[in-house]
Amino acid sequence: MADGEEAGMSALRIGVLAYPDCFASEVFGVPDLLTMAAHVAGPDHAGYEVSILSPRRRVTASGGAALSVSPPREVDVLVVPGFELLPGLDVDAKLAPLAPEIAAIRSHAAAGKAVVSICVGAFLLAEAGLLHRRRVTTSWLFAEELARRCPDADVRPEHLVVTDEGVTTTAAFSAMYDFALELIRRHSGARVARATARVALVDDARSSQTPYIDARLLPQPGNGFSHRVMRWLDQNLATRYDLAALSGTFNVSTRTLLRRFANETGRSPLDYLQSSRVRRARHLLETTDRTVASISAAVGYKDSASFAALFAEHTGRRPRDYRTTFRRSST
Repeated sequence: MADGEEAGMSALRIGVLAYPDCFASEVFGVPDLLTMAAHVAGPDHAGYEVSILSPRRRVTASGGAALSVSPPREVDVLVVPGFELLPGLDVDAKLAPLAPEIAAIRSHAAAGKAVVSICVGAFLLAEAGLLHRRRVTTSWLFAEELARRCPDADVRPEHLVVTDEGVTTTAAFSAMYDFALELIRRHSGARVARATARVALVDDARSSQTPYIDARLLPQPGNGFSHRVMRWLDQNLATRYDLAALSGTFNVSTRTLLRRFANETGRSPLDYLQSSRVRRARHLLETTDRTVASISAAVGYKDSASFAALFAEHTGRRPRDYRTTFRRSST
C-alpha cells in the first residue's frame, strides 16, 4: 500500500477472521476505527470494505457474543484477533480446535496477501507457519512463550507493531489501534489518520510497549536459592551492590553465587537488582509526589542522572515523562 493522501483510490478490503472464543472487541476494534476514518475522510474517499469471515457457519466469541460471519473470501488484509490466554494455559490445547482457521490463514498468506495478528493472535500465525525467520511481536506477557514456540522467529516484546514481509504482529489489545492508525495513514493519508486519532481519543504517538511491562506479572524463574537472593535484594534496594558481601550473606563464594543464580534464573543478581529498583521507582513515580532525586536515592542511586538513564533503558521513558503518563490520581 502506498503512503499519502492519494493512496485511497479504491476501497481497501479488510477481513477479520472470527473464531470460537476470540475477543469480540478485537474483532470489531479495527473495523470501528476504519469506519471513523471513512467519515473523517469524507464521501469522496473510497474507504474500507470490511467483513467478518469464518470457515464456520456460526461463531461465538468471548463473553458468549454470537457473531454474524461470512465464508472466507479474497481480501487485501486479513486480521486475526486474539483470545483469552492466561499464564500457564496449555496453548496447544487452545489451538488444536482451530485447524480450520489456521488453514484459512495459511491459504490467505500463500496468495500473497497481508496478514495481521492482534495480541496473542500471533500464536495462530505461528501455527500457520508464518513467523518463520520473521521479526514479530505480541503481548509482553506472552512474548517469552511465543519465542519458546518459535525459536527461529525474532520476537521483539518492546515493539507495539512489527511488519515483516507482509506479516504484521501487534502487542496486546489496544495495539490494534496503533496498527489501524498506520493502516489509515497508508491508505487514507496522514491527515486522516491524525484526525481519526483525535476523534477517537487514541494515542497516535506511541512507539513502544516497554513502559507498560509489569515484571511482577511475568513468570519468575528460579528455585529456593535464587528466590532467597532475590528477596534479600528486594529488601535492600537502597544498599550499594557489593557482590562479595552478598555472597557472604549466603555463605557461598562469588563464583558459586553467580553460577547458581544464572543457572536458576538466566540472569545475574545485579541485573535482577536493577530491574527491581526500576520496578520500585515506577511505583513511586506513579503514586507519590517525591522528586526524581529522592526516588533515585530511595532505590540506591546517588546520581539521579545515572538512575534516569537506567530507568529509560528499562522502560523506554525518562522518569519525568513516565510520571506524566502514568501518574495515578490520589482522589
